[in-house]
Amino acid sequence: MKFHLAQPEGLNLFTGYGSDYVIINGQRYAAPSLIVTPDEIIEDWRVGNFAQLNENHFQALLALKPEIALLGTGTALRFPHPRLSACLTNAGIGLEVMDTGAACRTYNILVAEGRHVVMGLLIGEST
Repeated sequence: MKFHLAQPEGLNLFTGYGSDYVIINGQRYAAPSLIVTPDEIIEDWRVGNFAQLNENHFQALLALKPEIALLGTGTALRFPHPRLSACLTNAGIGLEVMDTGAACRTYNILVAEGRHVVMGLLIGEST
């Protein structure tokens, strides 16, 4: 019996990642940051590093109307101050913070479940 990975057609999925890159649907991205949804990849999120995160960056995630938001913080797990992501909390949208690998895997699972997930990703960020 053969098993095949079921992949939702036409949706953005992570197909690889490393310490300073991610691969989405076979295309490599090494920009400092991205926003990824099942339907689009936004390359101009303009977060150079974790220390530069501000309320506007989380407002950009909220504007995409997710049911859940993920934040991939690079190779190290780091939590932003709750005031930065208060707009998501106030809108009843959960924010899960994880390192890049865990965020990519979790994102793929949520997309496969048909969930409208939005991920802000800091690529290559380390402590």
